[in-house]
Amino acid sequence: MLGFLIRLLPFWVREPLLIVIGSVLGVRISYLAVSDHDRVAAGLGVVFLVFTAIRVHTVVRALRARRNPSPAASADEATVDAAAPAQAQAQAQAQLQAPAHAGAGPRPRPAAPEKEHNAWGQAFAAVAVFGALAASVWVVPRMMPSDDSTPQPASCSDGEHEALPKVYKKTPRPVTGEELCKALNRPDLAKLLGTPAETATTASGNNNTAPLTDGKVALPEAEISFDTYTVNVSATYNDLSIDQYVKLMKYGNERDVKILKVLGRPAVYSSDHTMQIELNLGSSGSGGPVEQGPLARTLSVALDRKDRGGYYEITVWSKSGALPDDTALLDITEKVLPTIPERPAR
Repeated sequence: MLGFLIRLLPFWVREPLLIVIGSVLGVRISYLAVSDHDRVAAGLGVVFLVFTAIRVHTVVRALRARRNPSPAASADEATVDAAAPAQAQAQAQAQLQAPAHAGAGPRPRPAAPEKEHNAWGQAFAAVAVFGALAASVWVVPRMMPSDDSTPQPASCSDGEHEALPKVYKKTPRPVTGEELCKALNRPDLAKLLGTPAETATTASGNNNTAPLTDGKVALPEAEISFDTYTVNVSATYNDLSIDQYVKLMKYGNERDVKILKVLGRPAVYSSDHTMQIELNLGSSGSGGPVEQGPLARTLSVALDRKDRGGYYEITVWSKSGALPDDTALLDITEKVLPTIPERPAR
């Protein structure tokens, strides 16, 4: 259909259009071929550029012929002009010598002038070709492989179809792991960690319940991983206040305990080692012993200012054992907590 419309166009409309189409496609495909080191695309780009060069050469020849007509053509036109009076005189004599009854026959009609091309059809065809050109310029870059190799940050998985535990269906219900993941997966999270050039590699959320509670305490959490650090946020909906939690830390292995206020709520810093489990995927399928993992730093914040029970925890750790400053953990907490829906389970 496009080829038929192009053939309907006059020469001085058709050829410039073909030159524009060939040059746009040739340059675009050649650029992508060079950036992606694709030989097939390079060959296709060369074909378009050669096609464009041929059309340019055709237009240049037509312009030269139009501006400088050849001498042979001028001589032929002069000969025809000189022979025209003699031919007219011979035709007049032949008509006088013809029989009288010949006059009764039908007179020869002058030759009908050659029909000119439909101007409206040409205009419609030109508009159609221009539209096709615009569509090709818009579509081709999207059909060709993109030259942008920048890794995209991980997005939170959709957990809407996941069956929630019974405790999550109470009113008011706790936040879900999906909501925590969306709150934590901020565009500036890597910058807050002190590694602005990194991109999140994984992002996930789950709707757990606290162990040893028979599913009666909601414990949703989310986790975002980078090349350097991993950040985890959780919400525990129990009756334990931060004050009571600090007292329990004295009997545990938490280190560097530091009490403070965050967003007007009681909070506490603490450090503890993560657990490291080695899995053996061989024929026996057995796992190794649970070992002590790298140190993690946690900031626990009460669910409300009155500290009536329950708390958020934001934890940071790395495989190397390196940790960011406490100010980075505090900045993350102050940015993330206001974006979490306020839904205390009590």
